Amino acid sequence: MSDRFRVVIVGGGVAGMAIATRLGNSLGRSGKLDITLVDKGFSHVWKPMLHCFAAGTARNENDRITFISHAAAHGFRFCYGEIAGIDRAAKRLKLAPLEEEDHEVLLDERYLDYDVLIFAIGSRANDFGTPGVVENCIFLDNIVEANNFNERFRHAVIQAYGRGSPLDIAIVGGGATGVQLAAELHKALDIGSLYNFTPVTPEMRVTLLEAGPRILPAFPKNVSAAAQKQLEALKIKVLTSTMVSGADEHGFMLKDGTRVDAQFRVWAAGVKAPDVTRQMDGLECGRGGQFLVRPNLQTTLDDSIFAVGDCAFISDSPLAPTAQVARQQAHHLARYLPGFIFNKKPVPAFKFRNRGAIVALGDYNGWGAFADGKTFGGGFMHGLSARLGHMALYRQHQFELYGPFRGMIACFTDWLDGFVRPPVRMD
Repeated sequence: MSDRFRVVIVGGGVAGMAIATRLGNSLGRSGKLDITLVDKGFSHVWKPMLHCFAAGTARNENDRITFISHAAAHGFRFCYGEIAGIDRAAKRLKLAPLEEEDHEVLLDERYLDYDVLIFAIGSRANDFGTPGVVENCIFLDNIVEANNFNERFRHAVIQAYGRGSPLDIAIVGGGATGVQLAAELHKALDIGSLYNFTPVTPEMRVTLLEAGPRILPAFPKNVSAAAQKQLEALKIKVLTSTMVSGADEHGFMLKDGTRVDAQFRVWAAGVKAPDVTRQMDGLECGRGGQFLVRPNLQTTLDDSIFAVGDCAFISDSPLAPTAQVARQQAHHLARYLPGFIFNKKPVPAFKFRNRGAIVALGDYNGWGAFADGKTFGGGFMHGLSARLGHMALYRQHQFELYGPFRGMIACFTDWLDGFVRPPVRMD
């Protein structure tokens, strides 16, 4: 057993990877901290790109960071597994048994001891208990679901082309994920038609359903209106103020008694914390299952446990579950945690600095909104600036994890790859 101070981070998303990398670089390499990152997958992807992986307009093998190799290069350890519970008195974390698809047990329950525990387990779509959604809809909460969607989508395109019938896709949720997915699916078939591959773009019928009065409710109204106009120009049907009452194998039932039938049914509405948050030895959770935390990101009942990102809820000043919030909280905790560990200094309150937001509709258009409500984007050149800004956020994330030199190599490799491979996944 290590005699060093043990920091265990659960979740390798935007926040978890940032904390592990920063602490590993500064204190893990030198042996001052024993840092372990736990995740139920083997690689990290930037979650705001999942809709691109699902549509096939980005190849995730180029954009994944393998936890094992990244941990070795940055002074921390990786542990593959899914958290099943904690014992706060013993400061011990329990990992669920590892099973094959046929339920053969590869590893029994395992345990990790910690001195500080950080939850960064993100969120998933919220079905709000709507009947039939879990059984009949596709979710895009992780890379496995995005890859499964892409495979099914490509097969469905081929079938639709062979039958000469349209491909109907319905997406519930008019936030950034749903809106951007609709545009990326259109882009995928646009690019495919350039290769004389099943040119069925006019035969793909996409319907976007939003319960609220407008899509992109987190953006100013002018951006919502412009984005809807752009989607409709792409022949994407946008239905606002439309409540879904249920789902079956053929489509969605609406509260007004009508239906929207579709072979592909995607649920991208709302977010909630993973169900496992309510199994953490009595830690307080909010209505959405998020851990209740103080302004300094410590959980309300245990000073040695922190939560960041989508799985954390600050009651005094609730924040949107975005990558921007997760990133800033991760940087805050990585900065002040060493003082808390070594000098018993309290972690100061987290202060969010709103840098605005960007939404990109494939290569068709894009918009940005600053914190003061001013917007930019729309049209070819301004839309290009917003789309480039969206890509710049991803490159910034790469540079923070890889470092300047390897980050430049990653950018250069992606650029070269564009000359060799088609811009949409076809295999």
